[in-house]
Amino acid sequence: MAKSLIHIKNTKDFYAGLVFIFFGAASMVIAPRYQIGTAARMGPGYFPFVLGGMLTILGLVILSRSISRGKGEGKGISFSKKQTVLVLSSVILFGFLLRPLGLLLSTIILVLISSMASYEFKMRVALLNAFILLIIVLIIFVYLLKFQIPVWPSFLTGRT
Repeated sequence: MAKSLIHIKNTKDFYAGLVFIFFGAASMVIAPRYQIGTAARMGPGYFPFVLGGMLTILGLVILSRSISRGKGEGKGISFSKKQTVLVLSSVILFGFLLRPLGLLLSTIILVLISSMASYEFKMRVALLNAFILLIIVLIIFVYLLKFQIPVWPSFLTGRT
């Protein structure tokens, strides 16, 4: 049973591509705050928007050339699609579940799903990590910073 890995052949190009994509996308997000105009009548936001688009495309090209499919032999970093999907989906799921399930259950679900990405997954360790993270999050965000985050599930508090 072969695992599908994405292998980073050249880490410098990989990270350079990520930086180009980040700054290009940021430029494209900020530029519309100014009048963009058209190619014939350029506004102050036109050049940053076009340059940001070109930088993003260049970053995507550099990033894609630094990655290959295969067993991940040689130098570089290899990562599995399964682990990437588990970790990213756990964060997205946390965002969707925070209001209905509250901070307690959402954090536990986040940690359990993202922990399943590890080859050394153990339920007991994942639950211990979830409990410790939950205490830290409660102390920092709820009690010290006073964020208005629902702590308890809405079906227990009666709030929607």
